[in-house]
Amino acid sequence: MQVLQICHCYYPPFLDCARQYSTLFSGTGFKVVTVYLTGEPSEEVARATCSDEVIFLGYKSSQVRGLKLKAIAQIREILARGTFKFCIAHRSKPTYVALLASQLPVISIHHNYDDFGRFTRRFLVNLFRSRLLLLGVSDSVRDEMRASLPKWPHRQIETLYNRIDVAAVQSQFLSRQAAREFLGLPPDSWIIGNVGRLHHDKDQATLLRGFKNALGSLPADSLLVIMGKGPLEKDLKQLALDLGIAQSVVFTGNVADGRKYFKAFDVFALTSDHEPFGMVLLEAMAAALPLVCSDCGGGAEVVRGVGTLFPFGDDQALAACMLAEYRNRENVNAAQILQQLQERFSDEAVRSRFWDLPFVRRLLNNQSI
Repeated sequence: MQVLQICHCYYPPFLDCARQYSTLFSGTGFKVVTVYLTGEPSEEVARATCSDEVIFLGYKSSQVRGLKLKAIAQIREILARGTFKFCIAHRSKPTYVALLASQLPVISIHHNYDDFGRFTRRFLVNLFRSRLLLLGVSDSVRDEMRASLPKWPHRQIETLYNRIDVAAVQSQFLSRQAAREFLGLPPDSWIIGNVGRLHHDKDQATLLRGFKNALGSLPADSLLVIMGKGPLEKDLKQLALDLGIAQSVVFTGNVADGRKYFKAFDVFALTSDHEPFGMVLLEAMAAALPLVCSDCGGGAEVVRGVGTLFPFGDDQALAACMLAEYRNRENVNAAQILQQLQERFSDEAVRSRFWDLPFVRRLLNNQSI
């Protein structure tokens, strides 16, 4: 038996999303065929996908707008060559292609909010509801989909968390000393780290203001390190100057394989506005870092129970969290952080959850969906 996985592209983070779903079938007897609609063929991508077969259709994004008839025809040809049990489709375009190219059950993965804000998308999934399972990457995404599709039974709109191969991620970490040397950071400073695009929805402006509020009660050589690039880089650097903290803030820009250097940080802070999930939080957990996160979206679900949450946009509350983490720096419960990561967000934990989904159980038993 085969499973067809259709992805729009393999650009981060979607290459790892493809890997996550390929590895659900390890040791099951199913073979996974992954199709990337866009992107040039790449042996490196094929290896990282962890599928039995990887096919690159090679379209440009502009070529898979509208009806996507050629892509649908190619998917039909692929399906005709094998014995496929069902399809997995990441995001809306691949879901559209999967539904129109086959009569198979489709598991549609949703990584963002407002995927069903458009009437046409609601119409499509309602038309094919009898053979569809919608999976959100967090309860927050799931609940928004349920609100958008109120007539759907809840068992057809579920959560399956994003996850990591914990051991593989941990094997990539450099030591604290080596990571700080690579990033040009002082060996003994207390460092708050943030990783993400410099964009409004990441709200690094609140991060800077919170750090400014906390800095007077932190050691004089404390640093805020922001890793990433984006359209707000100039504005954020100017804000650091205006706040009088530019000498205590390091903008690293994009760093290749940035998670390798997470042990350079003493605390990891995420200030996003309704992050659908927050993969960087899992990588920070793998490094056993204390976590500070805005109390909204999927990020709060990851952190709750092992980290500190603050109201989104509240720089005073964020400063209090930073100070609390500094005062508790000798009592970080690394074992608890790693336990939550392993029990909820590891490949093994989520694999077990996937095979226990009612939709999947009925599929395997050849029962009506």
